[in-house]
Amino acid sequence: MSYPFAAVGIVHSPYKEKFGIPRQPSLAPAAEVSVELLPPFNHPDTVRGLEAFSHVWISFVFHQTARRGWQALVRPPRLGGNAKVGVFASRSTHRPNPLGLSLVELRGIDFHDGVRLQLAGADLLDGTPVLDIKPYIPFVEARPEARGGFVDGPPACLQVDWASTALQQLAALPSPPPALAALIEQVLAQDPRPAYQDDPQRIYGVRLYDYNIRFSVADNHARVLEIQRLAPN
Repeated sequence: MSYPFAAVGIVHSPYKEKFGIPRQPSLAPAAEVSVELLPPFNHPDTVRGLEAFSHVWISFVFHQTARRGWQALVRPPRLGGNAKVGVFASRSTHRPNPLGLSLVELRGIDFHDGVRLQLAGADLLDGTPVLDIKPYIPFVEARPEARGGFVDGPPACLQVDWASTALQQLAALPSPPPALAALIEQVLAQDPRPAYQDDPQRIYGVRLYDYNIRFSVADNHARVLEIQRLAPN
């Protein structure tokens, strides 16, 4: 059986590519993300009362990886990229139905020219289709006694430092996005590299907003090397 769905909204996010997105929500609270509701769902009545909730569930589509299909076994990054688990024991993007679910903080609702939810700490790619929005209800959905399996606890973080060149480039940016430096540090602290890559000589690049952040990793330190301005999409 098939069930057609229409997107109710679209994500606007500093994450312009999959590489660099934190693997779970809330790990980079400096990320300013919004969900713009699409017609006919962009009427204030659809979110009446939602402002009373501090967090919401976002149901969305893994639209960039959907065509790759699904896999019965996947390699979670938290297991080093080597051990396999079943797809339903993971949050892999390679699923039978390419659906994602994120719990994010609701910072506010903007009614200027439609309806836009202002979120914090979302792990959502720019342009992601949103299928549904639901309020988070702590007394039924927060389970402190629950087991977390192989992800029972936060990941180890890298320390982040800056090359002088990168600091000079940051200071010289005209009208940079709010909290850009904090977002760079929060993203790199999560170590966005694939689990199997550990080459201290390699230089990586992660796109945030319209900037390519070039960095290296060695001895549990991520070093911001350069901030390159890119042409906007």
